Amino acid sequence: MPSSEPVVFVVDDDVSVREALSGLLRSAGWKVETFATAREFLARPRAEVASCLVLDVRLPGLSGLDLQQRMAEFNIEIPIIFITGYGDVPTSVKAMKAGAVEFLTKPFAEKELLDAIAQAIRRDRVQRHRQAETDELQQRHESLTPREREVMERVVAGMLNKQVAADLGTSEITVKVHRAQVMQKMQAQSLAELVRMFERLKHSGETTW
Repeated sequence: MPSSEPVVFVVDDDVSVREALSGLLRSAGWKVETFATAREFLARPRAEVASCLVLDVRLPGLSGLDLQQRMAEFNIEIPIIFITGYGDVPTSVKAMKAGAVEFLTKPFAEKELLDAIAQAIRRDRVQRHRQAETDELQQRHESLTPREREVMERVVAGMLNKQVAADLGTSEITVKVHRAQVMQKMQAQSLAELVRMFERLKHSGETTW
């Protein structure tokens, strides 16, 4: 079975920095993978475990900020901790506004980095858990027939069975049957829970209604 151990990715063009960080993080108990360029990192298959990225700002080719933007475009959601020897306020503000966990200027205390990594891994675990729940809801929704989806949309909108029946041009008994199937397939214990599921799917942007 593949390991579920979290992994810390390090992208820095300075081999001595990569080696130093790798040694520090491994001694702290983290699994580490290092890369010399942003493109090397992008070529790696997406991690299936909780992870974070320790990223140098200045890199040959794609810079750290360029990589952050590229990851957003590719929907690669990995928490980023920036490190740099040439820190400036505009750069740090831009990085943090784009979602970076931390922006550390070299030399920084080891504890600062380790604390930031722990925070980033926790964030990624929470995100992955939420995504797994959303994926499960998506699978349940996909198991509904087109008519069951139509009934679900109207039920969560607050329509009564007879109103749904009139709107869809069918009988109230048929609507009741479809409604029961929706509740069963979505594994909803109440109408309120079904509404919450509907809203979560709607806001996830993954469902075509």
